[in-house]
Amino acid sequence: MEAVMGVDDSAQERTIGAGEQRTRVSGPRVLVAGASIAGPALAHWLRRRGAEVTVVERAPELRPGGQAVDARGVAKEVIRRMGLDAVVRAACTDTAGAHTVDADGQVLETFRADDDGGDGFIADIEILRGDLSRLLYNDTRDGVEYIFGDRIAELTQDAGGVDVVFACGNRRRFDLVIGADGLHSPLRAMVFGPHERFLRHLGHVLAFYSVPNEFGLDRWLLEYQHQESGRSALLRPIQDATRAMSMFSFTSPGFDVDHRDVAAQKRLLRQRMAGLGWLAPNILAHLDDTPDFYLDQVAQVVMDRWSSGRVGLLGDAAFSSSPMSGQGTGLALVGAYLLAGELAAAGWDPDTGFARYETRMRSFVEANQEIGRLNARSRDVPGPDTQPPPDFAGEWFAELVGRAINGIELPDYAGAPDSTASAGSPITSSATP
Repeated sequence: MEAVMGVDDSAQERTIGAGEQRTRVSGPRVLVAGASIAGPALAHWLRRRGAEVTVVERAPELRPGGQAVDARGVAKEVIRRMGLDAVVRAACTDTAGAHTVDADGQVLETFRADDDGGDGFIADIEILRGDLSRLLYNDTRDGVEYIFGDRIAELTQDAGGVDVVFACGNRRRFDLVIGADGLHSPLRAMVFGPHERFLRHLGHVLAFYSVPNEFGLDRWLLEYQHQESGRSALLRPIQDATRAMSMFSFTSPGFDVDHRDVAAQKRLLRQRMAGLGWLAPNILAHLDDTPDFYLDQVAQVVMDRWSSGRVGLLGDAAFSSSPMSGQGTGLALVGAYLLAGELAAAGWDPDTGFARYETRMRSFVEANQEIGRLNARSRDVPGPDTQPPPDFAGEWFAELVGRAINGIELPDYAGAPDSTASAGSPITSSATP
């Protein structure tokens, strides 16, 4: 059901909810596009700062599964401040570590989850993207309006707000609109320009999907890299011991497959993984049966600005560091905290709030993007025209990792409102009858 709005939509105080659960709210009306991780995380902090939040998601429901995502360093502190540390850790993959193996399965190198204080190659907070998305949704659904199966079709902004037309035909006005709708953000394209202007392909493609755990996988991730061809295959444990999450990687100087054409993506994956060896044929045998297939280019988003007037961007839509950085989720969580905090501290003035958010985040983003580029380069196929692989043993890299994990301040925003009070019953609607 749609949220019940006050009769005078311009009033300073409005109502959300229905029946006896109607709750008085005040503060700015903020529309967030995207209900994966960045969007619900932002909704959490916006609501605590006093905003009235609507999240619109074009998919009919939350997407399950996906790659394992990590929280390291300062991102773990954001989770703690959200009050979600216990529930997030309870949903983690419980991966003990990782083995790199040869084609016969012999262990070549070992990484443990407690390396580097839990902030190493395998983080101590490691959770499937879909599981974290569900936790954030459950945390925010009381008092945040979620609209599934719809999207922003048009928007027009002026000095006082943003008029939005949804694909279903509804028209609403908001004070701010935030795009947290991923690498291929439709809102970014609508407001800032075509994807080609901002996407930086890093020469690789990744695919993820779950498979039956017929491989005896038990708390240890296994990865096989065929360096001569730049291809790799990976299996990792998940909480459901009957299944495992697989990942394939291959080099690709360009990428022209539609990110929504799943059939074409599966054909491409089969072609590129043919003859890889190790357990790859057994993993590929489940390609047509998996419920959660995902394939996309390894790419970054590089922008001079993450806002335009009353419209801002967050997460991969603004500053994707690529899966090769291992820090996309951390950037989303930290960015959500800072964006909501800076907007509230600025009295919801978009010019001031967006500018302060960008100033705080920029160097943190750049450090993580540099790690993503270096890791992608390390997987390039050796050749006369390729750069030599990075020397990750150098002190310079340890310093870069430190900046990428902990190189940002988290203000306490003591002057901004912070209420953890519930705001009524779940408000979830759909564009379809």
